[in-house]
Amino acid sequence: MGLLNAYDKSMLEIELCGIRLSNPLILASGILGTGNDILHRVAECGAGAVTTKSMGLVPRPGYPGPCIIETDCGYLNAMGLPNPGVKAFASEMARWKKDNHAAVVPCIASIYGNTPKEAAEAAAIIAPVVTAIEINLSCPHAAGYGLAVGSNFQAVEEMVSAVRQAVQIPVLAKLSPAVADITVIGRAAESGGADALVAINTLPAMAIDIIIKRPLLGNITGGLSGPAIRPIAIRAVYELYKAVDIPIVGSGGIVTGEDTIEFLLAGATAVQIGTGVAYKGMTIFAEIKERMRRYLQQEKISLTELIGLAHCNQTLES
Repeated sequence: MGLLNAYDKSMLEIELCGIRLSNPLILASGILGTGNDILHRVAECGAGAVTTKSMGLVPRPGYPGPCIIETDCGYLNAMGLPNPGVKAFASEMARWKKDNHAAVVPCIASIYGNTPKEAAEAAAIIAPVVTAIEINLSCPHAAGYGLAVGSNFQAVEEMVSAVRQAVQIPVLAKLSPAVADITVIGRAAESGGADALVAINTLPAMAIDIIIKRPLLGNITGGLSGPAIRPIAIRAVYELYKAVDIPIVGSGGIVTGEDTIEFLLAGATAVQIGTGVAYKGMTIFAEIKERMRRYLQQEKISLTELIGLAHCNQTLES
């Protein structure tokens, strides 16, 4: 049936915390989000929004290699949050704002900090040249950052509140499933003023080579992404949808249109695609949009009606 035509595009439009997206597919942080040119390439390939790599106040070199390896169920990575610092990246992203794509494809800046003040300062620096801020509260392998903050509900609320007060654009909080109860963390982020939640980031994991008899990653442990974590992400989105009143962006193992639809049924308003790009390349956005369009036509349902529908169709819980 070919790719989406002008008429069909309106079927996939969605609003996420006041941001109008041409479709609900967002490039996840850490995947190709290292500069203006590559982000534009992703936008041209059909993403509804793009997310930058996580940035902090000061540059970080990252961990020694190997930093990423493929497993039989996804990818393991331990990059170590390498970035040139938010000030340098803000200059790079100023080019994005000047380009016509900025008005059509929103850019979300991922930031991190080990204190509320640090995160707020980083957010304030990049906010003038992007559409929204995503707080990385879930990186599983950077000491003092990410999950080290995001596993404590009080720390999450304080950090989100500080960022919320520092910027005038939407704030998203990216959560980890490696906590006792993700709904407690989600509600803390909501209490702190988050406009949306992103669930989930990678899970702590590792691999060992039986020949050299040592861990494969340079950092020993890293984060697992890919299809293996999708059922965990679906569960997280489903539980958060019942627990909070703000939108949820689903993330984790999305490769097909069916995967995306499953996240929407669980309660996601939009989704982030990361490892799927490694599996399918840039065509993944167009392929998923085409599958979603066909599904909506076949089921005679709108995109907004799809969101959270699994909660209405659930069986009685014991």
